[in-house]
Amino acid sequence: MMQYHEFKESVKAALVPEKLPLHLQSLWYDAKGDWTKAHEIVQGIEDKDAAWVHAYLHRKEGDMGNADYWYARAGKSRPEERLTTEWETIVKALL
Repeated sequence: MMQYHEFKESVKAALVPEKLPLHLQSLWYDAKGDWTKAHEIVQGIEDKDAAWVHAYLHRKEGDMGNADYWYARAGKSRPEERLTTEWETIVKALL
């Protein structure tokens, strides 16, 4: 599996890295500025990690009620840290 710095660098590429797990693909597209694609990917996955990514995306969108629902499904509470910090935390946890 790739390291965090490799994942960050991959965002500069035009295409998502091959064999990247869907959860990380979602975060990759989010980093590329494609919230819609990121959301489409993660909404079809039913596990706690996907719920965490889903929560982060709705928090980023500004829909706190929906975000809180997904944080609860992930077994987490909404963080107070910056969105960029949360994105990094999730990526590192999933790598």
